[in-house]
Amino acid sequence: MNTILVVDDEPNYLIVLSELLKEEGFEIMTAQRGEDGLKIVMDTDLDLVITDMRMPGMDGLELLQAVKSYNKDLPVIMITAFGEVEKAVVAMRAGAYNYLVKPFNNEELLLNIGKAIEHYSLLRENLRLRDEARVRYGFASIVGKNERMQEIYRLIEKVAPTPTSVLITGESGTGKELVARAIHYTSLRADKPFIPIDCTTIPSELMESELFGYEKGAFTCANERKVGLIEMAQGGTTFFDEIGDLDFALQKKLLRFLQEKEIRRISGKEKIKVDVRVLSATNRNIEKALQNDEFRPDLYYRLNVITIRIPPLRKRMDDIPLLANHCLEHFREKNKKDIREIEQQALAALMSYDWPGNVRELENVMERAVILCPHDTINVECLPKKMQMLAGEEYPVVKEFNLPEIEKRTIIKALDKASWNQSRAAGLLGISRKQLRTKMKNLELLPAAEK
Repeated sequence: MNTILVVDDEPNYLIVLSELLKEEGFEIMTAQRGEDGLKIVMDTDLDLVITDMRMPGMDGLELLQAVKSYNKDLPVIMITAFGEVEKAVVAMRAGAYNYLVKPFNNEELLLNIGKAIEHYSLLRENLRLRDEARVRYGFASIVGKNERMQEIYRLIEKVAPTPTSVLITGESGTGKELVARAIHYTSLRADKPFIPIDCTTIPSELMESELFGYEKGAFTCANERKVGLIEMAQGGTTFFDEIGDLDFALQKKLLRFLQEKEIRRISGKEKIKVDVRVLSATNRNIEKALQNDEFRPDLYYRLNVITIRIPPLRKRMDDIPLLANHCLEHFREKNKKDIREIEQQALAALMSYDWPGNVRELENVMERAVILCPHDTINVECLPKKMQMLAGEEYPVVKEFNLPEIEKRTIIKALDKASWNQSRAAGLLGISRKQLRTKMKNLELLPAAEK
């Protein structure tokens, strides 16, 4: 039920208006003085204020200004006499939602009330979603105590308030979009759009129209104007995911936008000024792409003012217990499961795996474990088969995580199961033979003949 405050110094008018609105299903609060009305505004969760313009003491215009100082979004409808229209115009400039001139009919009043309350409801929902996004995509979304991750946090803090272009690099699944969102939602543009653009999923022949939009009649089936993704991000941020895969011809057009800060829709005559920050990410070796003439150097230097390199999960194994428990908490709530903890042996298995899919793969493993686990604790049996073998029953409970020792035991176990066939052992561990040989060399496990 929506709550409306009606302020008027005429008791009879106040009663009539209140009864009318109550019959329409609104909860009504009343005040005969502007000062009393302001107190209700500050003490109550209201959806609308209706106030007369002329009142003794604090008049309607002063009440409007006080309401807007307290809550700039709360709509206020002014009621004014015929001769006070000039004051009503002043009130509109001061932030009134609308004004009604006496005498007005009930239908006109109810129509204005409905629109004002709907407008306020949308504003509050947008604020809620923005706050939720700040929490979801702020620093809290990037979990990690590893020193390299701490460096990333510090870098995000430095670059977020600036308009600087940032290139985020890292393997697939490391969380490049999370970093981009954290930059946006901790920036001065946080209340403006964040528009992700996946350069791998939009066909190259459609990418130009998706980025820049088009005018009606630009081509067959262009029955109406289309606003492009860059224009949709006005005032906010665009995130070009996997920018290294952008078509070479389109790279020139993107460069022009970055240089001139304006776009032109396909078949459009006018240039449109666009204030948009550009973040981008890639899992490709851009330096190699530059050497092979697959990526424009001038575009690269525009995008790469600041680089944030996200390490693969195998390079920050000390974060796995933290990440796994973070995932446990999230998926426990999502799936309504009463799972409290992860057994040490299961954690040891997680820390012994190479994680080619990085954090995204860990999230999938944890969600699967939460869904399938029949106990209140995730144990080794809840993990995929390729991880179960990394921590069998003979595996001792690990109180202090000695990563090299855990890794060495795990590799020896896999080699024993595979009769020391390195290709088969690598398959059991979920890594490549080359990666296994590198680990064996570092752990002094290679046979003497192969050193």
